Amino acid sequence: MVRAPLVAIVDDDEGMRDALSDLLLVLDLPCRTFDRAEALLAEYEPGLFDCIITDVRMPGISGLDLLRRLRSFDAPTPVIVITSDTNPKACAQALEDGAHAFLTKPLEDHVLLDHLRSALARDDG
Repeated sequence: MVRAPLVAIVDDDEGMRDALSDLLLVLDLPCRTFDRAEALLAEYEPGLFDCIITDVRMPGISGLDLLRRLRSFDAPTPVIVITSDTNPKACAQALEDGAHAFLTKPLEDHVLLDHLRSALARDDG
């Protein structure tokens, strides 16, 4: 029996975490939510999550720092970065550090879902 993909959502904004979680639940995609990168890292194991969605600006470890730390673990988990920051340097840095996608808030559900499907398909292959 194949298990459903598990997605991690990392965002310090409870409303955003809840909205993303609700969206994934409607699609029958299980997820775990974390209010900061440190909480994810405390439970992280390679292969546990099939995709990670993270905000950029958070207290403590930023989403970009989280992305770099995950890459230092040699973890191929696809990461989708979301932010309200439209700075092209942040986008370029995230993509250079291996982000699967860099999306700006407010997010349109279909755009996020397209990138999520792509990330999960990449993980399958």
